[in-house]
Amino acid sequence: MTKAIVLLSGGLDSATALAIAQSEGYACYTLSFHYGQRHASELVAAERVARAAAVEEHRVFPLELSVFGGSALTDPALAVPERQSKGIPSTYVPARNTVFLSIALAWAEVLNVQDIFIGVNAVDYSGYPDCRPQFIQAFEAMANLATKAALEGQELHIHAPLIALSKAQIINIGAELGVDYSLTVSCYQANEQGAACGVCDSCRLRAQGFRDAAIEDPTFYIERG
Repeated sequence: MTKAIVLLSGGLDSATALAIAQSEGYACYTLSFHYGQRHASELVAAERVARAAAVEEHRVFPLELSVFGGSALTDPALAVPERQSKGIPSTYVPARNTVFLSIALAWAEVLNVQDIFIGVNAVDYSGYPDCRPQFIQAFEAMANLATKAALEGQELHIHAPLIALSKAQIINIGAELGVDYSLTVSCYQANEQGAACGVCDSCRLRAQGFRDAAIEDPTFYIERG
């Protein structure tokens, strides 16, 4: 089987990207990042998803983006917005996908892998610049200039199978492929048990996606008084 690396955050989109990669016949190696984010629930979820999918190997890379801060996801002094944001929200983590893909690229060279999957989406998303098709295309071009493998004729491909899909379309595809979304955590401020806040951008997009897909939402929400 052809090998692929899949960036796995533990959320809905990356779990679907993993299912798509496996449905296309790839033997998948999953990579998550402990980057100083607000909670570790998504990393626990990523391990659950990887185990359920019986991936070849799952790794968690330690990375402290919190030393720079600049995001509500890495700086405790910044609150996660609980209303719909205008423009790029404070939950944007500077250069996150650039850093993540670069580390995946390093592992790809070691594993002799030519395919990397990432679950970015440019339709139902929070407006992050590193989720756009232009970014994916530019990174792929850079990767094929920067690596020994590419210079030796092994062209690298960055797959973003969800990039032009609505959240409902993503959920429907995942459901067809047997993704258990109850294993995933998408919330920006989930608690230690993985319960979602229900009010952040990510929660709103996820909940609306399940409604639009006419599929029961299995998300575990924090009880609010």
